[in-house]
Amino acid sequence: MKRVIVVPARLSSTRLPHKLIRRIAGKPLIRWVIEGLLKTDEEVILATDSDRIAKEVSDLGVKVHITPSDIPSGTDRVAEALKDTDGDLIINYQGDEPFVYSEDIERIFQALEKDEVVTLGVSDESSLKRAEDVKVVLDREGYALYFSRAPVPFPRNALKGKYPLKHVGIYGFRRSALEEFVSMKRGELEKIEGLEQLRLLESGKRIRVLITENYYHGVDTEEDLKLVEKILKENSHKASQ
Repeated sequence: MKRVIVVPARLSSTRLPHKLIRRIAGKPLIRWVIEGLLKTDEEVILATDSDRIAKEVSDLGVKVHITPSDIPSGTDRVAEALKDTDGDLIINYQGDEPFVYSEDIERIFQALEKDEVVTLGVSDESSLKRAEDVKVVLDREGYALYFSRAPVPFPRNALKGKYPLKHVGIYGFRRSALEEFVSMKRGELEKIEGLEQLRLLESGKRIRVLITENYYHGVDTEEDLKLVEKILKENSHKASQ
């Protein structure tokens, strides 16, 4: 089955304006993402509504699909980009996730051989204090029970094991599941929490959550940008030694 990674990249951003073209450790955020993904040797498509974003990676040889600005979600933007492209197994890789790990990409694609929708989670105690960090709770088989910006599970007693589990906003879809998702109406929980993955849970779909030990941190605020820049500089320094 053909595999493809699509990066939805919208210029407008409510919390951090034009964040994908903000410079971090010497280059735009979107360039960190695309460069990392191209190293996986998978097919990569940038789905963007902005020539400014496309220009930042034009020398990398990545495929670019220009999409309308009024598309309601990143997943809808991925589906739009795939209308004229083959692909059976698709990863929706967020344009504000600058850390890329080939092993996690491979794990997601492998899991899609069995499951229709797959995502990542990482144990992170600090996520309980941040509404920007989405938390996820799982059933005994590793499928999502619920995603929330609230601190779940609520630590009335001491948390144990993998919790709190921060959701990493990277999704794998079988093409049929992606097409079904974008045809669904938005659910009530999705509207309340502002989390599109809840549309799937509300409709009875299962989302497999793979737990990773790799470091992920999306960029939603100025504080995120500063933290990510610090870590990227540290990683570059280690790599050069």
